[in-house]
Amino acid sequence: MSQTRTKSKKPTAPVEPVPADVLTLAEAAAYLRVPEAEVVRLVRQQDLPGRLLGDEWRFLKSALQDWLRTPPLRGSWEAVLSTAGSMKDDPFLEAELKEIYKRRGRPMTEDGE
Repeated sequence: MSQTRTKSKKPTAPVEPVPADVLTLAEAAAYLRVPEAEVVRLVRQQDLPGRLLGDEWRFLKSALQDWLRTPPLRGSWEAVLSTAGSMKDDPFLEAELKEIYKRRGRPMTEDGE
């Protein structure tokens, strides 16, 4: 009696879709509504967050959104001042200031502290 063997198929892992939060250059350009060359220029000149993987660009959608929300620092005094308030809760700020004044050889305040 001959037994016929049938090859059992191994279950294949489902192919996961590409996450929508990682964008290609073309997708980032479409999302920002600018040409692809403009996206590359923004990466190089205005710190648009992106990564060059080999010869292909990838962009994290949330990082692009954060970049759009953040005012540019170059050439805008108001933008610089708007970020200054973010340091007020820095737990190391006072110690850093004391160190700066110590290295300069003068007190932080007129009363000698």
